[in-house]
Amino acid sequence: MKQEMLINVSQSEECRIAIIEDGALEELYVERTSADNYVGNIYKGKVVNIEPSIQAAFVDFGVGRNGFLHISDVEPQYYRQGGIDPDKAFDLPEPTGKEASAGGEDAASATATKAAAAKRRVRFGDRPRVKPPIQDVLRRGDEVLVQVIKEGFGTKGPTLSTYISIPGRYLVLMPPLGRVGISKKIDDERSRRLLRDIMVDLQPPKGVGFVVRTAGTTRTKQEMARDMAYLLRLWKSIVRRMRKYPAPVDIYQESDMIIRTIRDMFTEDVGRILIDDPAAYERAREFLELVMPAYASRLQLYEGSEPLFHRYGLEDEISRIHQRKVPLKGGGSIVIDQTEALVAIDVNSGSFRTEKTAEENAYQMNLIAAKEIARQLRLRDLGGVIVNDFIDMRREKYRRGVEKALHDAMKRDRARTKVLRTSPFGLIEMTRQRIRPSLRKSIFRDCPTCDGTGMVKTAESMSIEVMRLLGLAAMRDDIVKLTVTVHEEVSTWINNRKRREMAKFEDTSHIELHVLGRESVSPEHLVFEATDSKGKVVRFP
Repeated sequence: MKQEMLINVSQSEECRIAIIEDGALEELYVERTSADNYVGNIYKGKVVNIEPSIQAAFVDFGVGRNGFLHISDVEPQYYRQGGIDPDKAFDLPEPTGKEASAGGEDAASATATKAAAAKRRVRFGDRPRVKPPIQDVLRRGDEVLVQVIKEGFGTKGPTLSTYISIPGRYLVLMPPLGRVGISKKIDDERSRRLLRDIMVDLQPPKGVGFVVRTAGTTRTKQEMARDMAYLLRLWKSIVRRMRKYPAPVDIYQESDMIIRTIRDMFTEDVGRILIDDPAAYERAREFLELVMPAYASRLQLYEGSEPLFHRYGLEDEISRIHQRKVPLKGGGSIVIDQTEALVAIDVNSGSFRTEKTAEENAYQMNLIAAKEIARQLRLRDLGGVIVNDFIDMRREKYRRGVEKALHDAMKRDRARTKVLRTSPFGLIEMTRQRIRPSLRKSIFRDCPTCDGTGMVKTAESMSIEVMRLLGLAAMRDDIVKLTVTVHEEVSTWINNRKRREMAKFEDTSHIELHVLGRESVSPEHLVFEATDSKGKVVRFP
């Protein structure tokens, strides 16, 4: 499995990162400099309003839009039982020489520290299971340390959480966690046990939690210690800044998309990273030499005359991402419709045929579609509720097979997903974590002509609407002249097919009627200009 990471920054307004696998585009990330990207940033905010009805607080964190903080995202340290001071809850003891060093402790003392470290761990089960009402936890004017976990959508502000997490290359620092954890994606029990032993040997400061990322599965103790020391230094600087400045103020900003993607997505399978901008190349090189020096040689500056994405044939592939219909191998297709609340995906067999039975044909087509659906969800960054309408299959064996294929295809997705069993109607419902607007929402805007519906009225429908309004005008005594401006196609329809009705209207109402057509207006454009006997414009309708 050969992977390459291509980073296109030739246009200063946009950064695009593509991950290709055996020549095929598997993941795409696009970020505009004009867009506000807050996810991952940490702020010291001030509570400006409490809404008990939805158990949420609105927090001013200094970006012009208040953030949404639900009670489920409020860390127990903020509970007012005993008058807990949030500042004191974030105390971080000075790391000892062993904790701050990149090498950790010596082997002789490792065994002795394991029991002590295990004894001080705090498990999630020790925390209060029942959340108190938010009005008993926070009050207007309280200062809170929050992290943006989801971008705002439409009129909704960003979603906030007080459960702070700061990712490194191999570890994630989670101050309130208070223990060492292992990523759930690492399912090998032997690897989990080895990683747990390494973390105990490193002696993280008391009361500070770490989670080992999947990227840390095969890392050495030295590499993990270096990552831990970096995160602890970063956290201490965050705490100092939090105490120094009053709310609202930004405390920590996530790395730019290039550093973030290399940090989170780079694996040993990525044989090469190509960047087409010298300045971005230098930033990435410095990061790799600091965090992953062994892989710095895989970074290369692309200096070809042909644009990078064109060189790899990605531009045509990216343009197809925005199409509603996606062709599949063998003649089938999937149709993707995105609405405000959910995404509907329909699988069509098209001309797909094999020499087997209809049931077997449907099964094979659904297996191909399941893999492509997972790929399209990643590429388009679609989130929320997703309903997949696969081709109907009667055999339970085939239904379970399609479910498993979709589960397996979604495993490489970084977003949290949950896939349900096939419903009695043959639908597979699922959810995918929505962090930011989809790629389509980021690049396109709603059509001002159809208001995003994708449909406009026909010329016949518009002409009928015009004739209805003329009936209303005939009842007015103050109108002597009426000019109707519509799209050229509508005016042609009216002048050709409604000529008799127009003549009758003028005879009975004594109103002079003019229908004007314009080509450069919307198909639903309809403007009436009415004047009275003195030439004065009157309101109509």
